[in-house]
Amino acid sequence: MPRDKAKPEPNLGAAIRKRRKQMQMTLQMLCDKSGVSMGYLSQVERGNATPSLGTLAQIADGLDVALEYFIAAPKPSDGLTRGNERTQFALANSSLTYESLAATFPGAELSSYLLHVPPGYESETVSHEGEEMVFVLEGEIEQTLDGQKFRMSAGDCLHYSGQLPHAWANRTDTTARILWTGTLAVLNRAGAIELPELIKKA
Repeated sequence: MPRDKAKPEPNLGAAIRKRRKQMQMTLQMLCDKSGVSMGYLSQVERGNATPSLGTLAQIADGLDVALEYFIAAPKPSDGLTRGNERTQFALANSSLTYESLAATFPGAELSSYLLHVPPGYESETVSHEGEEMVFVLEGEIEQTLDGQKFRMSAGDCLHYSGQLPHAWANRTDTTARILWTGTLAVLNRAGAIELPELIKKA
């Protein structure tokens, strides 16, 4: 009877580097935030040094994730969220509400949210690294991308580079619901640090 193959050990250095780049942090920035020397951090990222649990906790704190982000082996069920169990939250002084969909595990690159967009809402124009995809589930939004305006209704989808200036608005009198997915680490999905601007809603 063939023996089961052992699961490969996660590449800790690569996971740290990927998370750092997701957060658009330089090695020096992570050094300053974690209190770990830049030379040692460089060794860890290249796989030439293995940090102690205490040092890894410092690095995790500097990357705004819990220690478990790097040491816990995710189960398939960890990526499952139930529609009636997800908590909605909003940024302070904003009428837009979110539901987080993406799981958090070493090497994860996607952020994904359900957005509930009230009538009259209009976002600021932004640009950044990475890419985004917007899929309209209900209602209608107006997406502006690099100066062009697209009126999108249920079933419409737009995939674009985050480097292009973009914004969106709900110019109707009904709430829109959209699925947003991107490679930008928008919020602290791991929940290691309670962001003061977040207001959780039941």
